[in-house]
Amino acid sequence: MLAVGSLTSALPAGAGEAQQPAAADGATTVHPAQWPAPRWPLARDAAVERRIADLVRRMTLEEKVGQVIQADIASVTPDDVRRYHLGSVLNGGNSGPGGDDLAPAPKWLALADAFYAASTDRRDGGVGIPLIWGTDAVHGHSNIVGATLFPHNVGLGAANDPALVERIGRATAAEIRVTGQEWTFAPTVAVPQDARWGRAYEGYSSDPALVARYTGAMVRGLQGPAGGGALLKGPYVLASTKHFLADGGTFEGRDQGDARIGEDTLRDVHGRPYGPAIENGVATVMTSFSSWNGLKIAANRGLVTDVLKGRMNFDGFVVTDWNAHGQLPGCTNASCPVAINAGVDMYMAPDSWKPLYHSLLAQAKDGTVPIARLDDAVTRILRTKMRLGLFEAGKPSSRLLAGRWDLLGAPAHRALAREAVGKSLVLLKNQGVLPVKAGARVLVAGDGADDVARQSGGWTLTWQGTGLTRANFPGATSIYDGLREAVTRGGGTATLSADGRFTTKPDVAIVVFGETPYAEFQGDLKTLQLRADQRGPVETMRRLKAQGVPVVAVMLTGRPLFAGPELNLADAFVVAWLPGSEGAGVADRLIAPPGGQAGGKRAPGFTGRLSMPWPATARADGPVLFPLGYGLTGREAARRWTPVSEDPGVADGDEGGVFLSDGAPAAGWSLRVEGATGESTRITTLPAVAAGGRVRVTAVDARVQEGARRFDLAGGGVQQVALAAKSPLDLTRQSNGDVMLVATIRFDTRPAADAVLLAQCGRGCAETVPLAPAAAATGKFVTLGVPLKCLGPDLSAVEVPFALRASGRMSFTLARVALGTVADRVLACPPAR
Repeated sequence: MLAVGSLTSALPAGAGEAQQPAAADGATTVHPAQWPAPRWPLARDAAVERRIADLVRRMTLEEKVGQVIQADIASVTPDDVRRYHLGSVLNGGNSGPGGDDLAPAPKWLALADAFYAASTDRRDGGVGIPLIWGTDAVHGHSNIVGATLFPHNVGLGAANDPALVERIGRATAAEIRVTGQEWTFAPTVAVPQDARWGRAYEGYSSDPALVARYTGAMVRGLQGPAGGGALLKGPYVLASTKHFLADGGTFEGRDQGDARIGEDTLRDVHGRPYGPAIENGVATVMTSFSSWNGLKIAANRGLVTDVLKGRMNFDGFVVTDWNAHGQLPGCTNASCPVAINAGVDMYMAPDSWKPLYHSLLAQAKDGTVPIARLDDAVTRILRTKMRLGLFEAGKPSSRLLAGRWDLLGAPAHRALAREAVGKSLVLLKNQGVLPVKAGARVLVAGDGADDVARQSGGWTLTWQGTGLTRANFPGATSIYDGLREAVTRGGGTATLSADGRFTTKPDVAIVVFGETPYAEFQGDLKTLQLRADQRGPVETMRRLKAQGVPVVAVMLTGRPLFAGPELNLADAFVVAWLPGSEGAGVADRLIAPPGGQAGGKRAPGFTGRLSMPWPATARADGPVLFPLGYGLTGREAARRWTPVSEDPGVADGDEGGVFLSDGAPAAGWSLRVEGATGESTRITTLPAVAAGGRVRVTAVDARVQEGARRFDLAGGGVQQVALAAKSPLDLTRQSNGDVMLVATIRFDTRPAADAVLLAQCGRGCAETVPLAPAAAATGKFVTLGVPLKCLGPDLSAVEVPFALRASGRMSFTLARVALGTVADRVLACPPAR
């Protein structure tokens, strides 16, 4: 029997009672009296409360329902905002003005004006409540080209400097105000306990005490001092702590997973940062996709209403994550009374806002959602907007700092970011090679050395931080840029060679390597190690060492990962995390200043300390190599290095979303050719003939020798090339958003007229996507993307995530199939029937 405490206490009789899932261990009861009771710092003003009450009294039911719904700018127009009285919009990770997520800053401000004007338009009646615009400014105003990009939170945690974080919050707020937004979905106050989690880098530390110290500082930086008056009169924005609660404690580090923990751990570890947030008056709290012991957080009235709003005195409003309401028991994206009845005040319904509006309106009319609960949600939203000063602020372009383009990437902000980079670096090994002497001949190698997008990570201009070029980062410095400038200033030379090959032997080589960008569940790992395609620099280091060149390894990563071979090979090993746009901050610690000790100058030591333990193996439950808080200064006497184990302790598993790589199926997958009469041939050796001789398969070169498979289809009957899983995949969470099935493919002939892409499922996968739009892309490899949501309404049991079917003659070459967000060509979903 499920013990849900007060979960259903505010629901109408019978509502939601049959919708609650069984918890993993039956422990979802909460005991509010055992939670801390922080003091909310903002007293309610009687005059303001009367003003809010008057607005609520005059609002129609339609206006109230619109106020609790937030739509994504890619799926809503200003006219929609006016007609449906929407209370908020957001820009998702891949959304931008006019469909361009790389739009210049003035277009963002112009769109903010348009939405504001629509929300306050009273020509059709209504009270005209201005909306607020939320954005994921999680490491600077990171959706805007030219903005300052600060280190991701895991690096800031290593700096152990709350005052630095507060200054970063203040700078970020100022840059947000330039383009007219009022609300950032930050700070993330997760306390990651398993680095396999794809959002681990969004958390400051695995230590709840450190996260708690940072939380209050960042809220003050973004919002200013609590009680300081209307935020929009100063250079501030609304903050949002996220994701309530225990998103960093899910089983096996699975994003949107289940935290199978007791209430004491829930409270003392994952709940601890919310005390300082509330004491500093954080305006909003975002609920997590995840669950606690089997029950989704946004459905847990005991946590959202009784603990957060009741015991913990939170007086702002609660918003869900992206379509998270659709994952609640008994809910869909289009209908979910459970969320608001549990205490959620605003639905983040990016592309589902319109059907959700209509269903919520009907539920308010028939009593499924009590009017008192709806009024309470609207009141909380209006109170926050009053605190913001929104009703008096005027259109976004008329406000303080709006249109101050010089503040985007301002020199003072970049200097602050550079300072943060230097303070975040953690030195794990130094055999006397650091700091590099002024005047040295320095070779800079590794595939991450001259790549600003790589060093910035996810949530950078695009959702996953992928598909970007150097042109998208005006004013930024790569790690190589900074090294070259510092070395040259000291009279030395710096040469870039990605593979580490040289003609003149260098005095030292600096090799930059590590993770490539990712966000959320696409970053989830099976084991704590770099993917196979990220390990190439090991051979570069090995070759350099064999040539007698000292090596400094600089690792770009969003989390601690097994690095035994790299640690043993390198003479010095530096963790740079994800430093952002100011890569020159790395050189500030690696390169000695001109003149060195003789000139009275001394290179600053390393002050960063690990914000999470560093593993000795790739096993999540394995031993620790370097504990939380470890880090060298660089001034210690060189000690003999005791080699660490180079055994990861695990077998290479699947890469979590890569189905075919370099022409070969991933472990647990099979590449098959199927014919019209049901015959199926598994392709294991090449060349091969299948489908009664109508399909020929050969190996051809692509990225590597024989790194692709060519399929020649003779026609004359249905033929299908498919990637099959050993057991069905649940791709439900991946289909919620912009995730695509991405194939690296070359059409050697035009696709047959009836050629389609499809997925095959146990049920619900019925859609096919015609390949005709890709016909122009013949003779060269392209990345062809198909949104997962095109492939069917139910992706909970996908047996074949990729299949190409045709009955006509055609030839194509396939190199890679994976989940992703960036493609050269994107095929549109078929029209709705």
